[in-house]
Amino acid sequence: MAMDLKKGDLITTKKNHPCGGNVFEIVRTGMDFRIKCQKCQKEIWIPRVKLEKRIKKVERKPE
Repeated sequence: MAMDLKKGDLITTKKNHPCGGNVFEIVRTGMDFRIKCQKCQKEIWIPRVKLEKRIKKVERKPE
């Protein structure tokens, strides 16, 4: 079953981005996700299946 991920959530991944950061903000959801590194601001497209395997922690954005 798919994880409940929403636009604006901050996720911590198991694997670091090449810049050294591992915290990303979800910018777009769907079959593919667009996530933005919080250290270098680079945006990455990643398939849902790959992203869900790499997530260590999800922080909800306060409403």
